[in-house]
Amino acid sequence: MKTILCYGDSLTWGYNAETLSRHAFEDRWPSVLQKELGDGYCTIAEGLNGRTTAFDDNLAGEDRNGVRLLPTLLGTHSPLDLVIFLLGTNDMKPWVHGNPLAAGHGVKRLVQIVKRHPYPFDVQAPKILLVAPPPVSRTQNAEFAEMFAGANEASRKLASIYRRVATEVGCEFFDAGMVAETSAIDGVHLDAENTRAIGAALAPVARKIIQGE
Repeated sequence: MKTILCYGDSLTWGYNAETLSRHAFEDRWPSVLQKELGDGYCTIAEGLNGRTTAFDDNLAGEDRNGVRLLPTLLGTHSPLDLVIFLLGTNDMKPWVHGNPLAAGHGVKRLVQIVKRHPYPFDVQAPKILLVAPPPVSRTQNAEFAEMFAGANEASRKLASIYRRVATEVGCEFFDAGMVAETSAIDGVHLDAENTRAIGAALAPVARKIIQGE
């Protein structure tokens, strides 16, 4: 069995902007990835609303700093064959930092943690796929427009920055903005069609990485 950890934020959790609830299990991209890969693969969805790459945001009951929880999850779910990171949108919030370059440093730190973690029984570190989130889009939702002020421009730089980071640290890269776009309802989240599209697009990429092709 090949095991994949999907580590992300509300886009991985499955936030539904239209209903202010959660997408059906079968519509979330980790679930679609599992279905597309079929037997012999297991996807673990670890999505948390508001999660950042490596920065504090203490406005919720959960720890949103992606760096702090990752080592625990690596130990919890080991052995892993692949870790997929889909993070960075929440880094665009002005009170977090709003800087795509900082998000690049954040995902670089996450990759370093995966590579250097002391896995139980000395199992090999999993392979890594770094995914740039679809850019934030303009919205008439006043609260989200303010919450992500400037993000519609800043987030468009994430793909090129993440691609460079992936080259530097020796992991794979995928631009989710090539297959999905955020909903105009709030400019940040995905409708069911777009979150499914990410899962379907990642399946051949994940299979190729795990099989070492």
